[in-house]
Amino acid sequence: MVLRKAAVIGKPIEHSLSPVLHNAAYAALGLDWDYTRLECAEADVPDLVSGLGPEWVGLSCTMPTKRAALAFASVVTPRASAVGAANTLVRNGSEWHADCTDVDGVVGALREKGFSEGTNGVVLGAGGTATAALAGLADLGVKTVSLVVRDPSRAGEALETASRVGVEVEVLELSSVDLPLLCGAADVVVSTVPAEATVPLAAALARAPYVLDVIYHPWPTPVAAAVQESGARLATGLDMLLHQAFGQVEQFTGKPAPQDVMRRALAAALAARS
Repeated sequence: MVLRKAAVIGKPIEHSLSPVLHNAAYAALGLDWDYTRLECAEADVPDLVSGLGPEWVGLSCTMPTKRAALAFASVVTPRASAVGAANTLVRNGSEWHADCTDVDGVVGALREKGFSEGTNGVVLGAGGTATAALAGLADLGVKTVSLVVRDPSRAGEALETASRVGVEVEVLELSSVDLPLLCGAADVVVSTVPAEATVPLAAALARAPYVLDVIYHPWPTPVAAAVQESGARLATGLDMLLHQAFGQVEQFTGKPAPQDVMRRALAAALAARS
């Protein structure tokens, strides 16, 4: 029997927790599979993927490889096309199919914390994670989003994603917006910017009833500390990591993800690191 292989690709890649999640899942499913890390720059994606043997079933794609993975794939899911990036490549015969389970990550993380309805959101930042956040919020029924950015001229990709998923977006410049008022009126807030950038903003973001902070290192983030103090519901980047991995495992194996096993494996890995 040929050993099946999968990996996470990106650069840097040495601290990725994806092997912990995937290898725990495969063992629980009784699969003799190996999941590892492969360092890969954006420009190297086509050569790397083309050179993989038939034993390779799938790849998890992290920065900076997501757009290159989308461009390389033979078949692209509508949501990956809408986001403009793929975090998942799945082998199907001679083809590679692209998807974006980062959307599952956003949806699953917020649903797990109790978010079930709401029409008005705020997204801080306009990078690649923000586009996945917009698609996830659309799946959750959010109709309008205030996109808060330092430089509105860099919001083009996020606006394109919003148009594709049917979300009405207003771009607001961080320096001129009343952030406490804006977040206090929102049903959900998603912060996609680095932890150090949120130090003066955390209390304002925590005024929303549900907050997803995609950053989880160093912990607790300023946003996490403010949300815990405010009593709002906090979803974290680790929640998002888990839920996007559930979707990848299911696409790679064709079997339901053993979610409890994966949660325990992540908790043990984090405890060992700390």
